[in-house]
Amino acid sequence: MSTTERLIAYHLARLKDKNPQVRIASIRELALLEALNAYGALEAIYHTDPDPAVRKAAQEAGRALFRKKNAIER
Repeated sequence: MSTTERLIAYHLARLKDKNPQVRIASIRELALLEALNAYGALEAIYHTDPDPAVRKAAQEAGRALFRKKNAIER
């Protein structure tokens, strides 16, 4: 497993943290890492997280990843 893969796994695990600020920080890191495999997790957070700031961060990161994925596929 590469360092990037370990970082992505770490931040995916932190999406379940009880602290919303931790979840937001991990969402932003996943976007910076361009973790395309995190798109489904971000979508789930957008639909289910009780904190509006976390949902907004997930939406923004999901959009960025979606754009990145579409650029790669073209």
